[in-house]
Amino acid sequence: MLPSLPVAAGRRHLALAILLALAFSPAHADDAPSCPAGTLKCPKKPVDWGMCGKNDLLDFYVAGLPTTGDRRAAPRDASALKVSSSDQNHYVLEGKAEIRQLDLFLHAEKITYDAETTDFTATGPVTYQDRGLLLSAENAKGNTDLDQCTLDGVRYQLLQSRGNGIAEVAIVDDVDHARLTRATYSTCNLHDQQWAFAARELDLDRAEGIGRAHDVTFRVHNVPVFWLPYLRFPLDDRRVSGFLYPTIGYGERRGFDLTLPYYFNIAPNYDATLSPRIMTERGLMLGGEFRYLTDSSSGTFNAEYLAHDNRAGEESLEVGDKVPDSRWWYQWKDATSFGTNWGANVNLNRVSDDRYFEDFGRGLYSSAVGFLPSSAYVNGHGSWWNASIGGDQYQITDPTLPSQYEPYRRLPRMTFSGQHPLAGLLEGGIDAEAVAFSKDHALDGRRVDLYPHLDLPIESAAWFVRPELGYRYTSYSLDHLDQSGNPLLQDRHPSRGVPIFSVDSGLVFERSLTIADEAYTQTFEPRAYYLRVPYRDQDDLPVFDTQEVPFSFSQLFRSNRFVGADRQMDANNLSLALTTRFLENATGVERLSASIGEIRYFDDQRVQLPGAHPTDFGGSTYAGEIDLHLNDRWRIVLDQQWNPNTHQTDLSTFSLQNRFGDGGVVNFSYRYRRDFLEQVDVSTAIPLTPSWRLIARENYALNDPLASATDPHGRDGRTLERFIGIEHDTCCVAWRVIARHWIRSVNGEADNAIYFELEFKGVGSIGQQTDSFLRRGILGYQ
Repeated sequence: MLPSLPVAAGRRHLALAILLALAFSPAHADDAPSCPAGTLKCPKKPVDWGMCGKNDLLDFYVAGLPTTGDRRAAPRDASALKVSSSDQNHYVLEGKAEIRQLDLFLHAEKITYDAETTDFTATGPVTYQDRGLLLSAENAKGNTDLDQCTLDGVRYQLLQSRGNGIAEVAIVDDVDHARLTRATYSTCNLHDQQWAFAARELDLDRAEGIGRAHDVTFRVHNVPVFWLPYLRFPLDDRRVSGFLYPTIGYGERRGFDLTLPYYFNIAPNYDATLSPRIMTERGLMLGGEFRYLTDSSSGTFNAEYLAHDNRAGEESLEVGDKVPDSRWWYQWKDATSFGTNWGANVNLNRVSDDRYFEDFGRGLYSSAVGFLPSSAYVNGHGSWWNASIGGDQYQITDPTLPSQYEPYRRLPRMTFSGQHPLAGLLEGGIDAEAVAFSKDHALDGRRVDLYPHLDLPIESAAWFVRPELGYRYTSYSLDHLDQSGNPLLQDRHPSRGVPIFSVDSGLVFERSLTIADEAYTQTFEPRAYYLRVPYRDQDDLPVFDTQEVPFSFSQLFRSNRFVGADRQMDANNLSLALTTRFLENATGVERLSASIGEIRYFDDQRVQLPGAHPTDFGGSTYAGEIDLHLNDRWRIVLDQQWNPNTHQTDLSTFSLQNRFGDGGVVNFSYRYRRDFLEQVDVSTAIPLTPSWRLIARENYALNDPLASATDPHGRDGRTLERFIGIEHDTCCVAWRVIARHWIRSVNGEADNAIYFELEFKGVGSIGQQTDSFLRRGILGYQ
């Protein structure tokens, strides 16, 4: 359970931690982090062996020995300070005695060698090295022709990984296989074994990259934790069949949550994972994944199935709706190539019911899915054209949405676009779409949308003028007009045709300047975009897949403020914008970009979606953007929209990121959209010491969209997500504990959970896989 920390207190504690991080963190611009500030998705942090001590076995490691080749065909050399022989076949080598053969290197105080049989014995401190193994022993014996060696009192180190340990006896059977008795295996320092497998027999198969242990006891600081009769574990990164480490968690609605996956390495280009999942509050769920890769295709198939949900009946009473006993989900993704110009992409998704992700999603990001999309398309392209044929459909996964809000199925859907030179600078193009729409108990129909156009781009490095003239024609064939709910839809074959003319133009000025002894180039870029689209009455056209795009700076230069062909806006507009940039001459990095712009309307905006009223504004909202990269550690982004017609701010966003120390990051963001949301999001990862790191996030809605009767305007806020945790990283062990509180459903129902992850480096991890969750929740987390 998450500790019941008051909201205000939680925010104060998190703010204090962030202030401390900023106050005591170094901010050296020249000490750039591996993931610069503002990077949308940082790479996963690799396994860090930096805290491991020096391996004593490497004191006698000989660098430069060959790692490939046939050892038996290579010449054999022997040397020592003193060599004696009773005949021509038996030799005694004393004092720094050595035998070398390709990658094999044997060193001892004394070696007796039979040249006829190639048998040898070695006494005194003995060291053995080959292409993948390093050993020290009390004595050894073997046969160089057979690549065999038996050593007593062994310490060993794998050279392709950090695997190491001790053994009473080690038998090297050949170049790739070794057998150890009464042995240990760990990736920790030899002198500080925080964890180790202790086995009666241990087989190291370097050809397959597999270790096999019998009669195994897993020890943490030499304390037995569990026993297994048999264990397979990886020696490197190659895929092998076997159990993967379990995922363990706890949630209020699922109870104790354990997943134990088993991996099947079917073939080099096929594999599968079977993942049984037991939830004490829900039951046993079977899940799995199948992956394939061929010369022309690649894809994955995922599925989960719960035969009987123990809480289905209880939940049905809670929500007043039937929750099925049997719950399931599947997903199929595929990309197939049919040749140079044609291919196919498939993304099919389906769930048993609209509450599936709320109940079984592993986090906020899956439980917040409102519409589950599926699509399948065959795509083609050439030097001047692109085409596709396929379809889309959506499933509602938000239980608060009635079925009539489900988007239309678009099946089939065909598109074609092309752009080709005609004469001189003149280019001709066309954008075309033909689609059939269908939905249960609703208006159906087919739509054809054509937009042929002529373009004359005239541009240079310092200026551009891009006029475009086109004609957009859209026609329909409608069925079930009586189910449209719109009395204006009377014609089964309505259509719309409208010319569209635009001119996009701009200038680019540059100047050199110096700031704090750094040379920069500043640009000054005015831009003007004129758009003329005559008004056409479109109230008799249906709305299948069209929405109005939220206003933004980029919309200043669009020919339609609607997405979808059901509405084409009317326009007699002039967009004016100004952008300036500061480019660092030494690196070419853009340190500052600032833009502001507005649309001036010469005519009223009459074309609207059903229920919206025409507007008579003389100008649009002012839209401004600032993106400031102070250096690789600091980034500030600001978006602002101010409406001169209402004298109010329509949108305001502010975000700040600072990267500090080794792996430290702090993010602050504020998001506001009038009459919709107002949120503050603070997240951080604070290195406390080289091995300890604090992680936390608070995503807080200043206005509650689910306002109660006592708060009709939604002024009382609420926490959307809060988590706090601690990470500890040592040479060979890392662990993480996170306590989390979050809104799990669109109804505002909250959930609490504790996540625990324990990683034994080089072997695997146990617990909830939290890395991807943290990389989404904390921008810049590695």
